[in-house]
Amino acid sequence: MPKSPRFTPNPVRHIEVLAYPSVQLLDVAGPLQVFASANDIVAEAGAAPPYAFRVVARGGGSVSTSAGLGLVTSPLPRLGTHLDTLMISGGPGVEAAAADERLVNWVRRRARTARRIGSVCTGAFLLAATGVLNGRRAATHWSVCAELARRFPKVRVESDPIFVRDGPVWTSAGVTAGIDLALALVEQDLGRTVALAVAHYLVVFLKRPGGQAQFSATLSLQAAEDSFGVLHDWVGRNLAGDLSLPVLARQAGMSERSFSRHYAQAIGLTPARAVERLRVEAARRLLSESRLPIKRISQRCGFGSEETMRRSFLRLLAATPQDYRQRFSS
Repeated sequence: MPKSPRFTPNPVRHIEVLAYPSVQLLDVAGPLQVFASANDIVAEAGAAPPYAFRVVARGGGSVSTSAGLGLVTSPLPRLGTHLDTLMISGGPGVEAAAADERLVNWVRRRARTARRIGSVCTGAFLLAATGVLNGRRAATHWSVCAELARRFPKVRVESDPIFVRDGPVWTSAGVTAGIDLALALVEQDLGRTVALAVAHYLVVFLKRPGGQAQFSATLSLQAAEDSFGVLHDWVGRNLAGDLSLPVLARQAGMSERSFSRHYAQAIGLTPARAVERLRVEAARRLLSESRLPIKRISQRCGFGSEETMRRSFLRLLAATPQDYRQRFSS
């Protein structure tokens, strides 16, 4: 256990984490462990634990997670009881949960009395069903960002951030991002020193470098409309070459104007942005798996110069190539 920091004691904050059948285990356990570790660290300093938390579900009792492990839960509390933070977990069961009118109504009314509300991963779908996210920025798992935006057009979905705060509402990206979100909540409550001690103990970043853009660009393009799958394969084999709009349109057998329009509709990105993501992914792989100089990598991946590659890395990963190599090199 890292050395406990000194801080001014705060009142106990009551946290409820909502679960339901087929909830994602880590969406519940990850944030809870952050709050539990914060309690341990504060107790080491001789102060009272700052958090009191419980997992709640309709009817209470045992709830089976998508991993098959059961959770012991408490029944949904009465709406008038005190609450600091309401956390909505995600998981395969979120569709059924979001279709449960009684549960949606409870979340909507409970959110009104909470100081702040958060969702983890696909928990954003349940939160969006209540209307709480209307007009707000929100994050969810990268693979379902487009679906969340389609089903809830009043929500301003952001596909890259690890988590998003919009006023009292916090939403996080996929699965382990719930830990990042919980650490940010601890930092807001107890300060950076305590949050850093928790991150140190859990062996995680206090602020993770980069965003969801660190997932595979190739997979994300394949997961989208595959009308241009053959083109993407060709681009992957020719990253160091000329991948300008005229060249791509010619390779696709279309006019430039038609290609640009159809590509953006199918993929959700301009051709130039898609090429940039593929080049960044190839560079990431070389940075982590080889000892090639950065200048050589920038040339091999088609950036032309180190500075161009650096700007792309900062835009997509919020980290420089040098920083990325230091953190992820094998």
